[in-house]
Amino acid sequence: MGTRGRQIVGLDVDELLRMLNAAYASEWLAYYQYWLGAKLIKGPMKDAVSAELTLHATEELGHATLLAGRIIQLGGTPVLDPKEWFTQSPCAYDAPADSYVAVLLEQNIAGEQCAIDTYKALMDATKDKDMVTYNLALTILEQEVEHEEDLQSLKEDLDLMVSRGSR
Repeated sequence: MGTRGRQIVGLDVDELLRMLNAAYASEWLAYYQYWLGAKLIKGPMKDAVSAELTLHATEELGHATLLAGRIIQLGGTPVLDPKEWFTQSPCAYDAPADSYVAVLLEQNIAGEQCAIDTYKALMDATKDKDMVTYNLALTILEQEVEHEEDLQSLKEDLDLMVSRGSR
């Protein structure tokens, strides 16, 4: 990274890199959780939910790309070993061992809620100190909020379908 680009960051760059790598690790785990869940899903509305999970997987991979770029700009290195994703990510990876649609939706809603917390913390840390990272976190946060809303809407539709079908 250029010396001046690093100097304008008004906080501990090593701590910022740690936070960015944590988010980066989370995005890779989210990508795989979405991608695999979309392949294994079973139950009512599986096609609609699978399509949404596939879209979210693509967007999570895009987030990882953005984060990697910022990490490199700051003179850091993105997490090199996928095994480290589990230790560095603040968010859980929920393997889709139970591929029932409602279970997958719940797991991914929880993942989005963790991502929202992660990007809110990144924004809080960089506000008025590193506008480049702040804007990056804001952009990703907007999509994570949308993801949570999409998944919760699908879950509500599924719950209505299931409850009306049991009458």
